[in-house]
Amino acid sequence: MTDATIPSGLSAADERPHEPDAETWWNESWYFDFATADGSLGGYVRLGLYPNQDMVWYWACLVGEGRPLVIVVDHEIAPPRPGALELRGDGLWADHTVEVPFDHVTLGCEAFALALDDPRAMYGDLRGDRVPFGLDLEWDTAGSAYLYPPGATRYEVPCRVHGEALVGDERIEIDCIGQRDHSWGVRDWWTLGWTWTAGGLDDGTRFHGTAVRVGDDPVPYHPGYVQGPDGALAGVDHTASHPELGSDGLPTADTVEIGDLRLTVQPVAFAPVLLDDGAGRLARFPRALCRFGDPATGRTGVGWTEWNQPQPPAAP
Repeated sequence: MTDATIPSGLSAADERPHEPDAETWWNESWYFDFATADGSLGGYVRLGLYPNQDMVWYWACLVGEGRPLVIVVDHEIAPPRPGALELRGDGLWADHTVEVPFDHVTLGCEAFALALDDPRAMYGDLRGDRVPFGLDLEWDTAGSAYLYPPGATRYEVPCRVHGEALVGDERIEIDCIGQRDHSWGVRDWWTLGWTWTAGGLDDGTRFHGTAVRVGDDPVPYHPGYVQGPDGALAGVDHTASHPELGSDGLPTADTVEIGDLRLTVQPVAFAPVLLDDGAGRLARFPRALCRFGDPATGRTGVGWTEWNQPQPPAAP
């Protein structure tokens, strides 16, 4: 591992927690996604630190074609000790370790998860089966990290993921593509909407794009990259999303634009979260394992897409 693989503007220390500012919703988050080559199985973890509120949000899930959603959502975990990313809660242990900055990360989780046949239950009455759930996974960088343009402190890292997932008595070997990202700063889920997507195509191309909006109006900020099969990563200057919404706002399809790349998005399985700021504002956050298609070349791919959906204020 050499400094040449660290994007300009970042250092190895940026893989670790940062000092917060005074804003209430300043947060620092780490996402870890994975998706099998055929798009039939995937999962993700989000660790979100909210130091000015003395709280942590932790999400972990496994989804798949013809499988129930298995998910952990806990917003009442005690913060980890300073500088560490190990969590302990009621029926939960999780740890996230940067073994080699921008190169190798390990993740462990042992918890009781909720198994749901209908992911829309995440927006309402959470009734499901309580099941033992575990992850023992490693993320190895596959190419180059991508630093967002000025306006956000965030970077994305295309990866290979290997290890295993446990659901009840089932042990699942994982060896597939993945993506991880790390961001820090104020995140207002209840004002900004966005579509974030990342994945890989069958020729080895990797991609990421985020399209931001306020209400229905796009924001002129277009982070994204395309990394070719040769490993050369190039940022883009245009991103867009055109979702088609179904029941409870779960997208039935989307078309995303990332520079010159135009991909169809077909959600396979959802792992949504309902976000409540504690003062009456709500946002729906459907996240989905997806299959992608490139009509221009016939290439196909897999990955994850999320659509943050701030909800209108409740009628008085």
